[in-house]
Parts: sequence; structure tokens; C-alpha cells
Amino acid sequence: MATASSRLSELSRATSMRQVRLVCGVILFSYVVSHFLNHALGNISVDAMEIGVYYHTAFWRFLPIAIVFYTAALTHMGLGIYALYQRRQFRWRTIEPLQLVLGLSIPALVMAHVIGVRLGYTLYGHQKLYPQELYLFFVTSNRIWTMTVLLIIAWVHGCIGIYFWLRLKPFFARAAPYLLAAAVLIPTLSLLGVYQGGRSVQIEVDDGEWRTHNLTRRQLGSTAEAATLDRITGGLTIGYVGLLGLALAARGVRALRERRRGMIALSYGNGKTVRVPKGLSVLEASLRHNVPHASVCGGRARCSTCRIRIIGDHAALPEPSQREAFVLARVGTADPSIRLACQLRPDSDLSFFQLFTPHTHSADGQTSTSARIGQERYLVSLFVDMRGSTQLAEKRLPFDTVFIVNRFLGAVSRAVIENGGQPNQFVGDGMLALFGLSADPETACRQALKAAASIATHIDELNELLSHDLRQPIRFGIGIHGGEVIIGDIGYRDHIVFTALGDAVNVAARLQDMTKTLACEAIVSEEVRRTAGLADDALPQQEVAIRGRDEPLAVRVVADTRQLSALVDRSERVAA
Repeated sequence: MATASSRLSELSRATSMRQVRLVCGVILFSYVVSHFLNHALGNISVDAMEIGVYYHTAFWRFLPIAIVFYTAALTHMGLGIYALYQRRQFRWRTIEPLQLVLGLSIPALVMAHVIGVRLGYTLYGHQKLYPQELYLFFVTSNRIWTMTVLLIIAWVHGCIGIYFWLRLKPFFARAAPYLLAAAVLIPTLSLLGVYQGGRSVQIEVDDGEWRTHNLTRRQLGSTAEAATLDRITGGLTIGYVGLLGLALAARGVRALRERRRGMIALSYGNGKTVRVPKGLSVLEASLRHNVPHASVCGGRARCSTCRIRIIGDHAALPEPSQREAFVLARVGTADPSIRLACQLRPDSDLSFFQLFTPHTHSADGQTSTSARIGQERYLVSLFVDMRGSTQLAEKRLPFDTVFIVNRFLGAVSRAVIENGGQPNQFVGDGMLALFGLSADPETACRQALKAAASIATHIDELNELLSHDLRQPIRFGIGIHGGEVIIGDIGYRDHIVFTALGDAVNVAARLQDMTKTLACEAIVSEEVRRTAGLADDALPQQEVAIRGRDEPLAVRVVADTRQLSALVDRSERVAA
């Protein structure tokens, strides 16, 4: 019993309102998909639509399912209105406010249909199925355009929600083409089915027998009953619009109260101080004043990259919410001075510093080199890989792992660019860099060796920066080899990348992998050592077997890559 209680408590802490809204949204989207597929049967016949709706209603009106469905609908709508009130910053990407606006418009648009069909059945026993609805839409009124808009809005809103839910799943990249195909085909077939069904009804409406069978008072109701349902629809629509108005008014009242309560100062520990009304979260304050602040999940408390450490007394701060406490516990943080910036809403002056400094970088495009498409030339390939990323991912939230890997790749990329190379391919937590796109072979080899030394320096700095959060320092392995390769655009249509192909690239990758077995930081081919002009006794020599090659390859093993910079400098002085 205690175990079940603890599990329930853990589940409660791990569940946020966004997750509740997501679950409710998935239930509603399942209904929409079912309804759209039923509409698509109109491409066969109206009779097929009626057969489909029999099974559709049998499932969704089954009492337990109906309770879940209507609970999800009311909860989703309520949380949507609350999101309108709760969200303080509207500097979102276009897709997020679009999703909210579309979602809030759905209840107002669907009200008449739900009242006319579902409440009409409950109050008066109306049997409005496809023939009756299509007759009302296509013959007696022009409401088909309103329904078309509703169908499109509901589908787009649901697809946006599904996208935000699945985009970070490991299978999303593989599933995306199929999901996109379904996202286009299902509504298209649905709208075509409604149109074809409507045309069939327009043809049949002149048939007296058809009218007698499908347009009875029991099916359509009387004028008085329709007027009653219209009044109910109007009242509920006004009530819903009133709720939206109340949410907006509550936002205004909250803003006024916050101004009257006074302003507080947030000091970032780097000399930057901003003044904000009480009640804003630290992350919202950063967004409002354009202060860079790491937040991979966008302030949803699904990662811990927005963490801050409070400077000074933290006893007066609000207690962490269940969700914040869960995330902090998940990443092993027991220090009460560490909080999530997206959840902490201070009501007094606060000083802190960010544990994860936001980092942005830009990648050089193809125009940064003088290489021509399809050209054969001598290049030096440098492969670098992050060690222990699997163990790192096992003990962290997915967003945190992505954040650290991106910082690693950023540090490596800066080292490459600083020494004249170009980051070319990112594969998981590894990277291929190219040297010699605009330099001679000797210079390219020296640049690659210096870049390896710079990588070690940058990773040391990164380890120091993340020392509070890493159980073990980040380690790496590097393989460097040079030779003739083909450079050019590789890919298809919109998925084309500029890269290098050839044996030299493959060998560099193999050498990087060998650093694990040889317990060193880097392996440099004898070709690169000789071309760079390093002394013959500068590094220990060894011969290794390369998969796919008959002859062993002479290489130099580098236990500490930091020494490479000094070795290159010495060779340059000797050459001068």
C-alpha cells in the first residue's frame, strides 16, 4: 500500500498541467481522426457514411468512453483558457500563438453543431445523421463554409499539438514523412467526402421517397425545437466568449496589481540588473528584457537548463512547485539555493547567476571556401567524438543531454574555426572537420594539429564551466588523416550537404575510434605528421591495422593533445 501511495505521489509530482492538456488533446484528436475518416467515406457513398457513423457513435457514446471524452473536452478547453491567462510573454514563435488562437476558436465554432446534434438527440430524440446534416448544410443554408473552416482549424490545431509532442522523440525523424502524408491526406479526403456526400443529397432531395425517409420531424425536429436549440447555442457561445473576456480582464487586473505591489530588482551576477513587477518568473523577466537565458524546453519545466543559483539568503523564496521539485530531484540537485528560472517567481529583490550560460553559434556555409563542386584535392580530415555520452544520457533528462552535447560540439567547432578549418558534418555527439579548403597541404596539416590542441583547451574550459553539474569531466577522442578526396554537394533536392568523400576521410574516422583501445586522446597519421613538418621523434610511432586496408598504417599516438600546438610552433621555427 505504501509503495502504491509513493508511486502515486511520484506520478503527481511528475505531471504538469501541460501534460494533462496534452493527454486531453490526444483524446480529442483521436475523436477528430475518427470523425474525419468517417467523412472520407462520402467519397464512396452517403450509405457508406451512415454505416461508418454507426460504429463511430457506438464507440464514442459508450458510457465510459463518453465520460472520458467529455471530461477531456472540458478540461482541455479550461486549460486553454487558463493558458491565455497564465502566459505572460507573447514573444513566441508564430506556431505557438497560432495553436492557442486556433484552439480557443474551436468551441465557438463547434457549439452549434454539438448542440444541434448531441443535445437535440438528448432533449428531443432527433436522429440527425449524415443525410440530415448534409441536407441542412448544402440545401437549407450555407453553413457548410463554417463547418469547413471548423474542420480545417481543428485539424491544424491538433497537428501542431502532435508535432510539439513528438518532435523530440527518437523515432520522429523516421516517422515524419508518414505523419506529414497522413496530415495532408486525411483532411483532404474528409473534405472531399463531405462535398461528394453533399452533392448526392442535393440530387436526392427532389426524390419524394427520399424526403419521406430522411426528412421527418423526428429526424429534423420542429421549428420551435430548432429555435430552442439556437437560443441555447447563443447563450453558451456568449458564455464562452465571456470566459475569454474574463481571462483577458484577469490579465489586466493582475498586471495592475503587480504594478501596485511594486517592482523588484533581479541581478544576474554579471553586473546586469533588471526591474520587473512582482509575480514574473525569472525566465519571463529575462525574456522581457532580452537577457539571454538558457531554456531548451522553452520554459515548460521539462528540462533543467534554465537553472540558477541564488546568491545570498534563499529562505524567503517561495517553495518549489511539485513539478519544479520533481525536475530538480531528477537531476540530483539537493541544494536549496538552486532553482528553475521558469518556475521561480520571486516577490523580493534577488541576486543569482545562471548555471548554464546560453551559447549561440553560426556555421560557415559553402561560400566561406574557394572549393569548387566536384573538385579533387588534398584535405585533412579531423574526426572528434565525445566519450561517455551514453552514460551521460542515462542519468539526465533528454533536454539536458542535448544541451551538454551541443555545448561540446560548440566548443569543438570554435576550436576548428579559430585554426582555419571548417566544421562539416555533425553525427550524434561527433563531428567531422575539414582543413585545406583554402590552404596548401602543409598549412592544412598544421592547422588540424593546432585545432586538436585547441579542442583540448576548449573542453577544459567547458569542464570548468559545467563542473557543478558533471560527475566526470567530458572526454574526447580525435583522429586526423590527410589525402586526396572528392569535395562537392552530396544529397538529393532539399537535402544536399557540402562534404568530402574518400579513403582519407574514412581512415580519420577509424583512427578516432582507435583512441578508445589505445587509451589516448588523439591518433595522427604519419602522413599528417610528415607533411606538417613535425620532428620524427616528436611523437611515439605505431602501426595499426585499418579495416578495409591490406597494409598496416603508420600513426603517431598522442596521449595529451595540448602538446601538439607547441610541436607545430617548434616545427615552424625550424622551417623558418
